[in-house]
Amino acid sequence: MANRWENARGIDIKRPLRFRFDGKSYPAFQGDTLASALLANGVKLVARSFKYHRPRGVYSDGSDEPNALVTVIREGHPEPNTRATEIEIFDGLEAWPQNAWPSLRFDFLAINNHLSRFLTAGFYYKTFMWPARFWESVYEPLIRRAAGLGRLSTKPDPSVYDKGYLHADFLVVGGGIAGLGSALKLADNGQQVVLMDERPDFGGQLRSEAEPSDFAWLESLIKRVEEHPGIHCMNRTTVFGSYDHGVYAAVSRNTEHVESLPGELPKQTLWTVSVGRTVIATGALTRGIAFPNNDRPGVMTMSALEAYALYFGSLQKQSIALFVTHDDGLRVARRLIAAGHHVTAVVDSRQAVDSVADLPHFVSSVVTNTAGVTGLKRIQIRAQSGSLRWVEADFLGVSGGFNPTVQLTCHQGAKPLWDDDTFGFHASKSLPRDQVVVGAADGHCDTLNCWQSAMSMVFKETGQLVDEIIPGVSRPLNLQPLYQVDAGGPAFVDLQNDVTSKDIVLSHQEGMISVEHLKRYTTLGMATDQGKHSNVLGLSVMAGLTGQTIAETGTTLARPPYTAVSIGALAGRFRGADFKPRRLTPTHHVATRLGARFVEVGNWLRAQWFPRADDMDWQDTVNREVTTVRRAVGICDVTTLGKIDVQGSDAAEFLNFVYANGFLKLSVGKVRYGLMLREDGIAMDDGTAARFSENHFVVTTTTANAVAVYRHMEFVRQCLKPQLDVHLISTTEAWAQFAVAGPLSRDLIARVVDIDVSNQEFPFMACAEIQLKNGLRARLFRISFSGELAYEIAVPTRFGHDFFEYLLKIGEDLGVTPYGTEALGVLRIEKGHAAGAELNGQTSAGNLGLGGMVSQTKDSIGRVLANREHFADDATQLIGLRPVVPEANLVGGAHLVELGKELVAANDIGYVTSVAYSPHIGSMIALAYLQNADDLLGERIRAVSLLDGLDVEVEVVSAHFVDPKGERVRA
Repeated sequence: MANRWENARGIDIKRPLRFRFDGKSYPAFQGDTLASALLANGVKLVARSFKYHRPRGVYSDGSDEPNALVTVIREGHPEPNTRATEIEIFDGLEAWPQNAWPSLRFDFLAINNHLSRFLTAGFYYKTFMWPARFWESVYEPLIRRAAGLGRLSTKPDPSVYDKGYLHADFLVVGGGIAGLGSALKLADNGQQVVLMDERPDFGGQLRSEAEPSDFAWLESLIKRVEEHPGIHCMNRTTVFGSYDHGVYAAVSRNTEHVESLPGELPKQTLWTVSVGRTVIATGALTRGIAFPNNDRPGVMTMSALEAYALYFGSLQKQSIALFVTHDDGLRVARRLIAAGHHVTAVVDSRQAVDSVADLPHFVSSVVTNTAGVTGLKRIQIRAQSGSLRWVEADFLGVSGGFNPTVQLTCHQGAKPLWDDDTFGFHASKSLPRDQVVVGAADGHCDTLNCWQSAMSMVFKETGQLVDEIIPGVSRPLNLQPLYQVDAGGPAFVDLQNDVTSKDIVLSHQEGMISVEHLKRYTTLGMATDQGKHSNVLGLSVMAGLTGQTIAETGTTLARPPYTAVSIGALAGRFRGADFKPRRLTPTHHVATRLGARFVEVGNWLRAQWFPRADDMDWQDTVNREVTTVRRAVGICDVTTLGKIDVQGSDAAEFLNFVYANGFLKLSVGKVRYGLMLREDGIAMDDGTAARFSENHFVVTTTTANAVAVYRHMEFVRQCLKPQLDVHLISTTEAWAQFAVAGPLSRDLIARVVDIDVSNQEFPFMACAEIQLKNGLRARLFRISFSGELAYEIAVPTRFGHDFFEYLLKIGEDLGVTPYGTEALGVLRIEKGHAAGAELNGQTSAGNLGLGGMVSQTKDSIGRVLANREHFADDATQLIGLRPVVPEANLVGGAHLVELGKELVAANDIGYVTSVAYSPHIGSMIALAYLQNADDLLGERIRAVSLLDGLDVEVEVVSAHFVDPKGERVRA
């Protein structure tokens, strides 16, 4: 590109690149951002505004960019609302404009600009009210179609995201002169420092502002910092949140500056940084001025113009004007002229300032308008006398002062304070204990003062006086603030949300006198801008309306994130199958080989059923598994049941207190079914406790409540019964456990264990620590939740896979089959065993029909409140239901109503908890809670689910559909 400045430090003209924007190919150089490359190619129009769809161009050169939001392709995936000022060009990059149709130059919704008088602040509160029927059919679809800027892709993001953790003595946020100096001198004093900056290179604004004689010193300083062993340097990393106890959140952009294949390397990393102290060296943003048509492409902040012209070399052969309120504008003008730029005007609004002879310096003047269709061509200047003149300008750099970047100091509730010397908001005096602010973020406006600010901080933190001379002299700004120019026409205070000074006037007229109300009524400072450029301008307009100062008007409070953060970065690798931890049973690989279908049970992945080639569907599979257990033998992996070892001389006394029923007299070698209550008397969990010795019990819990029960028991041990000699340890993962159920289960178990398992020697509810015939230690329990003769056998987890396969092999002649959770549920419902659906946190022991288990002769958790009057009066009990018509369907959650009664809440007498198809009964069956169940036993009622469109006549029966007398389990 012939119009690039060959002395620009930010690009490498020996490394040309190409990229595409809006379907057209353009040249660029290594080091370019999309913004600098577009400007170098003469492209000013890059976006359309949110509400009025006005032409917009690049306004800044960093993460504060409000206008140039585009959609970019990264790793083959479109990312909307990406700032062109942060997109680093790589060969083949593709980007598109957004919020425009059918094209960027000819946008149909630009008609909104002509309707702007009707689309003022709060218009959405006042319109679309009539006729009411139009809301859903007309207004809402139109609003939703017009809302937003970019459009999200409907395809999954193929990129990889990661998370990391950092610990250090100091976190330095910002790689400008103050941040570099702070990091270097703190590290020299033995502190471990993490230095983060959102830009690709350290140096901050000084990289654009430094004179050629000073730039070598800056490069040397950066090299010293990057090579220091005590400093962990992180470029392209944005610290976006400050939290309690010295914790910060940051995102690193790892591969966005290069062409990379999706899924190979983490595109972004979310960092959690824990530090002792934090140095906020985030610099300051150049503040704009609200004047008529100040949003035209080509109008930008003066610091951005300096960066594009001198650091990126993008504005060669362009006429440039400046609109300033301080001496820094004169310095920039001279640098631009020295680099060969044509400076047509330096419009200086200050009063009583002498004009500089060697510059086109218009003192006591303001810019009152701009001209150009899709890019700036001229500016209108009004002198103090009122005379107007038009001056040619392709670009206009504006600076009304500086806004210290103090957002990170606000995230924990510390409101910034207005400073009348620098005319900006500074960090609160009540900062979080770990924070200190230095440099431009603390109101210092030149290199020397920023450096001295950092060195003063180092002395206070370490006690070491730093004596290092740096280039530069103190440059007073001589700032005379100007926030807005009233000259007719739309003067934008918030470029991203199309908020004008007139919107703020209207908001005040309509009673919005609080800054919080102003923000929400006008959308001032919302979205990704977060008030970085608009806050002070908007407050100045409001202050003028109320007759207050800006300090008296106050400000809103910045909240995290400082800049937009992708959802992918927040999720990291926790998405898809990795969204949450997944635990596999010891038999998972065997089940997979057998074609099992799996279901998530908490964090566990359990086999739901085991289909065979001759099964017609899943129901056929489950029926086969249930029938096999009833007629022969089945094996189910129940490793996921919670297992808690309870040991100690007071173990029995401890369990006697934890469970509602008694455990003091439980014999060694026996298992007891236990009911655990919460402190409010509600049933918490049911399970078993097996006594292997006087001082050793093994408690089993339901899978869903394993963690909750263990925590509950630990609370009792530590807080309620600390005097007891008892110790708990969760052994859920240590033992692989299998239910072996069915009439032939004893035959199968006898083939692997080294003890007599006859009914006489090992009766129902027996337990023992045993050895298998091969010498492997194991645990055997004679318990059943299926209503059949059954055992549960546990072996060390590392042997679970092989043991399961071995049982299936040696049981082939017995017709053994593996069965999954679906068949397990059917067997459980047929037997009437309460489980998760019945233990729903709202039921008492009486509701479950287990009231007799709550001992009144001993103290236990929940005993007192279990006897309260409400529970005694509650006539709801667990019963069984069977449809009168066998083919009828039943659903969980259906409500129960007596025949002939109206379907209203007052006639609701219960609800269905669990349903299943029972091959034993030949129809659907259900467990339910029913009022006055004893009186209705054998009667017919209705099970109604309006949601499912079901109204089924059912018979109230015993909850024990199979073996109600328990003869099979004792066989």
